[in-house]
Formats: sequence, structure tokens, C-alpha cells
Amino acid sequence: MTQYEKIIHDNLDTIFQQPSQPLISHIKAYKSNGNYEFKAFGQKCCLSPDGIFLENDRQTGPLGIVLSMYAKHAVSDECMIEPLNAYKSFPNTAPYVGAFANYTEHVLVPYVESIESNFKKIIDRFDGQEAPKTLGGDFSFYVWPLPKIMLCYIFYRADEDFPASVTCLFSNNAARFLPNDALADTGEYMSKSIISTL
Repeated sequence: MTQYEKIIHDNLDTIFQQPSQPLISHIKAYKSNGNYEFKAFGQKCCLSPDGIFLENDRQTGPLGIVLSMYAKHAVSDECMIEPLNAYKSFPNTAPYVGAFANYTEHVLVPYVESIESNFKKIIDRFDGQEAPKTLGGDFSFYVWPLPKIMLCYIFYRADEDFPASVTCLFSNNAARFLPNDALADTGEYMSKSIISTL
């Protein structure tokens, strides 16, 4: 068993020791055959006592940890979307800000045109919607990597004066549902999921 698998296993032990009714409500899941199921990163996620699956793929790495941490840290609060928050505005995120910018925002820059061309496909897959024009950018959208966490991506096309750029903002109280490192990972895996849609 790898270190990742041990953490996932320990988190699942904690999750399945909790009363099911509050947990179902807190993570916005439903229970099926003793497992918890919800949509994550555009796919069906299943938390069972012996593993975590996205569709039929067992998650044994960092993404599995993020999914288990979301359930382990479940609270009754509802997602509050506005005012949106930059990742760096959450307390004690400084150690992760550089990685968040690189793996969540900068990684999408080469794909800005393709993302715009696939706008509807992306928001359909991730239960999203077009974001308000007041946020700026050339185009933008909301997507839901997890049931209680929303991300807002704001895109600027390249022009003769400036290169393309991407900004990712979080729903206001996203830090209530995950610790800081897992919150940064959520941005990274959401961006990877967007790229996989193109």
C-alpha cells in the first residue's frame, strides 16, 4: 500500500464511521448499496469502504485524497458563491499560491482559444454556466468540481499587446469544505479536467 493509499484508506475509515444522514446532506451525495455517490470533476464519484472511484477508475493518488478529504471535512454550510475569492485571499495559503497559479491558471493559457470554442461542452460537462460580464475578461464561466465548491475561470485572449491569460477564483466559502492544500489541488484537477474535454 502506497502512502497515498494509506491516507485514502484512513480517511474512508473516518468517513464510514459517521452517521450517514448528516453526511449525505453535508457532501450533497446519495447513498447506494452502502456507498456515497456524487458528481466530482464532471464524473460520477463513488466512495465505498474499500476505495474511491471516478466512474470505474479506482483513485489511489492525490485526486483520491482530495475526494476523501471533501467527505471527511464535510460541514452543514451551503456553498456561498459571492463575493468570489482569489485562492491567495484564503488564510494561510501562501505556501501553495505559486503552485496554484502554475497548475490551475497558467496551464490553461495555451488552450484559451480551444476552451472558447468548446465553451458549451465544458459548462455542460461540469454543470456550469456563463459568468457575469462584470467579472471582466473576454469570456468566463462557473464550473463545479465538487458539489459545494464552485470555480470561476476568467479568460483573456492574446492580442498584439498582451499574451493570453487565465484567472481562477473560488466560491466565497470554499475553504470551509477543504484544507488549503486540497483546495489548491481542486483547482489543478479541475483545469486538467477542462483540458481533457477539449
